[in-house]
Amino acid sequence: MKNLSIVLNIILIVAVGYLFVDKFSEAGESEETATEEQSNDKIYENVAIAYVHSDSLLAKYDYMKEIESELAELSEKYEGEYQNRAQGLQKEISDFQRTAQNLTVAQGKALEENLMKKQQNLRIYQEDLSRKLRQREMELNNELYKSISDYLKEYGDKNNLQLVLTYSRGSDVLYANEGLEITNDVIKGLNEAYNADSASEEE
Repeated sequence: MKNLSIVLNIILIVAVGYLFVDKFSEAGESEETATEEQSNDKIYENVAIAYVHSDSLLAKYDYMKEIESELAELSEKYEGEYQNRAQGLQKEISDFQRTAQNLTVAQGKALEENLMKKQQNLRIYQEDLSRKLRQREMELNNELYKSISDYLKEYGDKNNLQLVLTYSRGSDVLYANEGLEITNDVIKGLNEAYNADSASEEE
């Protein structure tokens, strides 16, 4: 979402820069030319912009809460599976250390090699679980981004908006008039759409 914010802000800066240069560099031209240029500039002069606080949006969007819950459950599930295997391996290692003196050299070496292989497999298993968790997180984030961007497109079309920016601490937007904020409207619309879809799926 930060990339979207950067692109939109670049578009805004270019548009404002164009207006500034065009307005003051052509002051000496005829009234007819100025009138014609004013007509050409009309699309820039009437750009409708709004913004949302991304932190508030994500904190209050019900779908985000579902995503966080799913990822937490999945993380807990994978952690439990890993711990079960790790504890089983630790028991085997403890048993080996306790009985090693009763084994022949060949037996001890074979068991030791087997345990080392199991340790390696356990590390691979842990990495695989981490990869699966990251993959699911990426999928859910993509779905989240799509749901928000699709809704904002509909919202923008309905309210004649050309740009919707994200505004938060550390973003590229240093100031935004509160009259341009649509965060609460967007949150309300997103949650209504999300809850309606959830209700239809349960039927």
